[in-house]
Parts: sequence; C-alpha cells; structure tokens
Amino acid sequence: MIDVAAADGPAEAWLARPTSARGEPPLPGVLLFMDAIGLRPRIFEMADRIASWGYVVLAPNVFYRDGTSAETTPGHPLESEEARREFFKVASGRIASLTAKRAVADIAAYVEALTSLEDVRTPVGVVGYCMGARLAVRAAAAHPDIVAACGGFHGGGLAGDAADSPHLALPASRAEFVFGHADHDPSMNAEAVARLDETLRTAGLTATNEIYPGTAHGYTMADTGVYDEAATERHFAALKDLFARTLG
Repeated sequence: MIDVAAADGPAEAWLARPTSARGEPPLPGVLLFMDAIGLRPRIFEMADRIASWGYVVLAPNVFYRDGTSAETTPGHPLESEEARREFFKVASGRIASLTAKRAVADIAAYVEALTSLEDVRTPVGVVGYCMGARLAVRAAAAHPDIVAACGGFHGGGLAGDAADSPHLALPASRAEFVFGHADHDPSMNAEAVARLDETLRTAGLTATNEIYPGTAHGYTMADTGVYDEAATERHFAALKDLFARTLG
C-alpha cells in the first residue's frame, strides 16, 4: 500500500507489480478502479492477478475523502443480501459525494501517479467495477493520449439521462473498450446497454459491449454472495486479451 497525492489530499493505493519477469521495465501501467465496497483484499487479489500478466497496477481508494480503506470497507465478506443492504445504506452516500467534477480531478492525479513511476510506460489501460466502471470511462475520455484500453464490468449508471452521464464523454476517447454487463441489472438495464452501444458505434470506437447471462451486479467480487466464478474468469480472459492487443 502506498499514498498518492489526489485532488483533495492523500489517497491510499494498492500497487502491484509482476512477481516474475514479464519483459524488461518499463512496463505498461493499469489503473484499477474499485467497486463501492472499497479498497480491500479482494481488490488486491484482482490487481495482483492483472499485474502477473506483465503490468504495473495501481488501485486507489477513491473514497479517500470519507476515510481510510479500513474505515470505508465492511471488514467482513458481504455474503448475504441483508449484509449488502446494511453496508450500502452508508456506502450510497460516498458514491453520491464522488461527483463527476471530483472524479475527473482525482483521475488526473491517479494517472499522474501511475505514469510517473520509473518502471511504467505509456499508453496505459484502465478497468473499473460497478461504480468504478464509470471512473474508467471518464479516465479514457479525459486522457485520450494516455489511455489506450478501457474495461468496465458490472458497471452501473454508464449511460443515463444526466447531463454528466459517462457515456456522453466517449467521443473524446481513442481507447478500445470491453464491457461485460450483469444480466437484468437495474443500474444498467437493457435500454442503457443499447444506449451505450449506440454511443460507442457513433463515436467510431472499437468496442465489445456484452451482457453476461445469468449474472448479478457485482459478479466478480468473491467476497460477496453474488460472486460468479465462470463469469469472473470470462471477464479476466476478455480483459487480458484487451490489454495484450492495446498495451503490448
């Protein structure tokens, strides 16, 4: 764990590097944007796995304004629906307070922190989960000269009606996108998936925009009751291929 200088103060971040030789440094960098459950061991595991493919991965605590990672995570697996509901009574406020304006300022700081590392080269990739998928899309749009690949999995609110909906910024991006949506997800319904698809196509972006059948929102998170191993492995395979194509 390291501290990075975010827009409104220091933010903890998990930094993962390959444990075995995967080419000579500098290596491509990857920003991993966590879900609303916070920066915790499951996110560390996912960052470490991506790093094992030959990348330097930075996963920041995007809720740093609300407290440390220990203060903004549940501290135990959310294995029941009741536990999830209780946790999100508090977490929903954190999500709402991370406005688009704040997110874009923070993302610039995270990009700077990653690319300033001596063993990191550009372009970089970004990937986000749940609310983190929105941050990944904003990163790709705000930094088109640096972000070459963007993955978003069981994302929510990617293509809504708000004036600052993430999908509206997509024409500014030049990245390749891979999206894996949860099935029958109320936070990203079929209409929103179609709207995202149309935006990607109209912007002329290379993209895969799929719904993973039978999955629930949060399907990659092994510390929750909605974890789906098959869908998680599918997402890792798609992400690995994306980064191999775009980051070298």
